[in-house]
Amino acid sequence: MRAVARSPFVAALVGGVVVAIAFLAFDVGGGPSTTTVVQQAPVMSETSASSSGRSDGSALTAHDIYVRDAPGVVFVRARISQSVQSPFGTQQTQQGEATGSGFVIDADGYVLTNYHVVERATKVTLGFDDNTTVPARVTGTDPNNDLALLKVDPAVAKLRPLELGNSSMAEVGDPVLAIGNPFGLDRTLTTGVVSALQREISAPNGFTIQHVIQTDAPINPGNSGGPLLDAAGRVIGINSQIATSGNGSNGSVGIGFAVPINTAKQLLAQLKAGDVSHAYLGITGTTIDASLADMQLKVDRGVLVQTVNSDGPAGKAGLRGGTIQSEVNGVQLALGGDVIEAIDGGAIDSMEQLSTDIGRRKPGDRVRLKVLRQGQEMTVTVTLGKAPKEAPAASGQQSTP
Repeated sequence: MRAVARSPFVAALVGGVVVAIAFLAFDVGGGPSTTTVVQQAPVMSETSASSSGRSDGSALTAHDIYVRDAPGVVFVRARISQSVQSPFGTQQTQQGEATGSGFVIDADGYVLTNYHVVERATKVTLGFDDNTTVPARVTGTDPNNDLALLKVDPAVAKLRPLELGNSSMAEVGDPVLAIGNPFGLDRTLTTGVVSALQREISAPNGFTIQHVIQTDAPINPGNSGGPLLDAAGRVIGINSQIATSGNGSNGSVGIGFAVPINTAKQLLAQLKAGDVSHAYLGITGTTIDASLADMQLKVDRGVLVQTVNSDGPAGKAGLRGGTIQSEVNGVQLALGGDVIEAIDGGAIDSMEQLSTDIGRRKPGDRVRLKVLRQGQEMTVTVTLGKAPKEAPAASGQQSTP
């Protein structure tokens, strides 16, 4: 198992590859000499250059993207206040500071960052590239997706909004760049590629963030909340977490994760209004695949319900979790629970698919679940609730919203 660390700051960048081309030349004296011509390679191919924004139609280099987009990246400082227990058993208030990254998304002064950067913040300030520091307020948060929206007065800040791209267009191998503030080194550029898509990571409140972009661009503490950019300099993700080596080091090991920008775009209206609500089913479950073939589940696809929150929507509708503890390929599973085969007539092949389907709905929506219980098919109607602030998930199991 990999260890995943949610660092105070994380970022990823894809950068300029320096190409050295050696030419053999002859000087006036007739002796041979070597001249090295150094040029920065474009981040994207010439066929993609037409949309790059350069007047000559040529492809953007990492330097081009940095010059254009770095001014839109901010240094986030959050004063944190939390209650801790003293050695004498009394409660004391402890002050601290969290730092991270963020980026301007429009001319009205809105800035996106990670929720964990400003969690429990009593004061937030943003540092801009012209060395000005301005106060910001948190307008809305979404712990389920590790997102926070900040607001500054546009009259007192030099705003350089970044263009928001389409994360669904990202493909494995695409070059990417990140600009952030790792270890307090402001506006640092790093580069890499999209290493994988459709990853899942744990949100600060225990829910599962889906459709996450994995990158090998170096991400370190201080980059959290910064932009992951495509080859045209458009934001496709918000850098959020890194995998660690497990030896106590929090540095980059070449595996970073970014929340897709499409997730943030879908939630912007709610973030601006200050109230983000997610539909909630209230179960943990595991995908039925070939690894469970020996469990005699009578189905070869669907979701095996592990636990059901008795006070949640699924519990109130009568859905049942497993009661027989078993170990399958080193993983602890609860057998004997319901198997969810379909939702509103649409087949369910995985826990991820079920979570995605629930995520498209609103609290109060009614859904019909096709369920297999002890070999008998039945339909359970559930009125979805509003996701709680913390996931009441069993350890090691994926929780649906």
